[in-house]
Amino acid sequence: MRLVSLLPSATEIVYALGLGDDLVGVTFECDEPPSARTDKTVVVGGRDTRGMSPGEIDDYVKARMAAGEDLYTLHADALADLDPELILTQDLCRVCALPSGHVENALDYLGCRSDVLSLDPYSLDEVLESIVAVGARTGVPDRAEALVGRLRSRLAAVAAAVAGRSRPRVAVVEWVEPPFTAGHWVPDLVRAAGGEPVAARPGARSVQTTWREFTEAAPDLVIVSPCGFHLEGAVAQARLVAERLPGVPVWAIDADGLVVRPGPRLVDGVEAIAALLHPGVVPDPPAGAIARVTC
Repeated sequence: MRLVSLLPSATEIVYALGLGDDLVGVTFECDEPPSARTDKTVVVGGRDTRGMSPGEIDDYVKARMAAGEDLYTLHADALADLDPELILTQDLCRVCALPSGHVENALDYLGCRSDVLSLDPYSLDEVLESIVAVGARTGVPDRAEALVGRLRSRLAAVAAAVAGRSRPRVAVVEWVEPPFTAGHWVPDLVRAAGGEPVAARPGARSVQTTWREFTEAAPDLVIVSPCGFHLEGAVAQARLVAERLPGVPVWAIDADGLVVRPGPRLVDGVEAIAALLHPGVVPDPPAGAIARVTC
């Protein structure tokens, strides 16, 4: 089956299911595995925000959306040339990826007959279910069930390790200028890791808030997980959080690798957060996963 993935998490799911050779098209943000972006045709482009501050990125996104303009560009001719049988996309967040409706409109215009599967999980359980859905649509349901079984076993191991221990109050900051709460599946990760999410929106969209909300939530620690950034970028943003929330321990985490992309590596994120919240109880995370940040 010829597959096109229009979001990084779907690309990771495809490779985790052993279907990397069937993948023919990706987005400019698909960087895991690294070969995905170099060996496949890029069918979705967007602005390179490297060098922009978080506030500048936020202003750019809001201006584009207020004008009714897209944040991503679908290379329709390239998509048509690939002639995919199945396209994996989403309607979860216009800021994160191209909505499925845009894809379907383009296919109608081009006269293509590809199937479109929209992956829109709002919880950790729904993320795991989306893996099963991809496996079913790509003809490898047994692989998907086995993969999800292994992921659930790892989650169960973390739950057993932290059972009966006190649960630190954890605030996750998903953006810093302006501040955004943790939404969607992110609070589930904190809870699965043995923490109590605060200033959060479980199962709902992340929303803009104030630093006062984080302060009044009285977190025992803060994790900074800015969408679109790996650990280095998260560390840079976490320094601002440390200034805004003095006296509260602040940690940065590899957001794209472990927290914000709804794919198999969210379980890696649970394990990393558990190691942070309950050191010595679960194995330490690999280098490059988390880092303590001070002003």
